[in-house]
Amino acid sequence: MSALWFFDEVNLFNILCPHKYSEYKGNHDFNLYKKSDYIYFEEDAATKIYLIDSGKVKIGYYTEEGEEVIKAILTKGELFGEKAILGIDKRNEFAQSLDNETIICPVSKDTMYDLMRENVSVSFKIYKFIGLRIKKLERRLQLLLFKDTKTRLLEFFKDLCEDYGYECPENGDHVIKHPYTQKDIATLIGTSRPTLNALMNELKQEKVIDFNRKEVRLRKKIA
Repeated sequence: MSALWFFDEVNLFNILCPHKYSEYKGNHDFNLYKKSDYIYFEEDAATKIYLIDSGKVKIGYYTEEGEEVIKAILTKGELFGEKAILGIDKRNEFAQSLDNETIICPVSKDTMYDLMRENVSVSFKIYKFIGLRIKKLERRLQLLLFKDTKTRLLEFFKDLCEDYGYECPENGDHVIKHPYTQKDIATLIGTSRPTLNALMNELKQEKVIDFNRKEVRLRKKIA
């Protein structure tokens, strides 16, 4: 699975963005959000699906105690708010911009349904995407509940490898060029940045990983 949601070499962003279609282009605008702007809140009406043209978006919710729980951090090319096409009337999560210039392509439910009716294979791929996202979220929540922080980090890197990684032919290592900051990673695995830094340095000393600001390298024995 790719970060741009390629299924069978089809990019859903390119297919679903109304700007690609003359009948929708004239009445469709992109929305610009600054850092910390909310795209929608919990309990908002679920009337649109959103595509990220640039920037990053945080998806999460608040517990009854007011604690923020992050479900996902999404980047360029990804889709969110997809529950709007599943008959869910209200949001059960929030979406918030993480960058100073996050550009979003909003697609109304009616437009999305039209695009799906016009292309059955696209409809299938969207529902496949939704199923994969739910499965991935359930797996991450299980890790948060039942695994220690080091295991959560290693499993997170393995997931990143599926989305952003490639095998290095020289030695069999897997190189991951991803868009996340260390703060993003710490948030997603439920730990602090100091703990994450300590764990990454520990794994580097154990020759399990290597890393710099732009990439993580998984040594062959765990990839």
